[in-house]
Order: sequence, then structure tokens, then C-alpha cells
Amino acid sequence: MQFSENSRVWVYQANRKLTDNEVEQIKVLLNNFTTGWTAHNNQLKATADVKYNRFLILIVDESQAGASGCSIDKSVHFMQQIEAQFNINLFDRFNLAYREENEILSAPRHDFEEKLKQGSINTNTIVFNNMVQNLAELNTKWEVPFKDSWHIQLFRDLVTV
Repeated sequence: MQFSENSRVWVYQANRKLTDNEVEQIKVLLNNFTTGWTAHNNQLKATADVKYNRFLILIVDESQAGASGCSIDKSVHFMQQIEAQFNINLFDRFNLAYREENEILSAPRHDFEEKLKQGSINTNTIVFNNMVQNLAELNTKWEVPFKDSWHIQLFRDLVTV
């Protein structure tokens, strides 16, 4: 199924790496959810994926039917159910994900700040911008160097670009 570059995207980041078994279970749940996801009784053209055993991504192509407030609420409620079932946190915006060699790690804001001070995270470290709005941004602005991300605003006193 093809999705427009303008398709809306929601990225939920788990506070820990999910096991392969958990990913398989979550993919089934995501597929079941997106297959039945509606807005005002209109089927949404939606899909979902799990990336790097850490990110749950929902995508809706609104060229067919737009995601309404109620349908977005349904997706949030669904993600809260996933949180409870798998004992993870998907809503902590200050749990910052970054790439360390071939591994994706995350750290609470204060730990991220310590890593910056120690130099284990620097302006070239790849971070994940989970605020991307659409598929085009997901493909081009999701994984970016720290210096090119919104994250830099949180720590502008610590870094010079």
C-alpha cells in the first residue's frame, strides 16, 4: 500500500528496548488496531510499524479520510493499553533517544545532559526527532545529528555549534 509523503505520523518511543518477542506481539496489535481504525465511521488508510525495537509509529494517509480528534484519542488510548500490557512508557517526551554506534539508547533529560558534559554525546551524535509530523519528515528529519535537532534548544547552554 502506497502512502502519501504528507501522511500524518505519530512516533511513540518506548523507554526501553523491546524484545523481539514483544515486537512481534506489538506488531500484531498494531495491525489489528490500524485495520479497524476509523474516523466518523470512515475507515482510515493507516499502517503502523515498530522500528529499532523501540519506536512505535502510526501513519495515516489523510487523502482518503482525515484523522479526527476522536480517532486520535482512540490511538492514544490504544497506546496506553500497550504501555500497560508491556510495562513500558511511551509518553515521556524527555526520555531522549540517540544512536551509539549501532545501538539505539535512551536517557532521561538529566542523564542525557551528563553524557553531553562528559562528551559521550556531542553535536554529531544522531538523535531521534519524534516530533516529526508527516512521512516526508519521518524519512528525512527523524534521525538527525544533535546539532540539527530540536534537542539542542534544551541544552544550548552546554554546547556550541
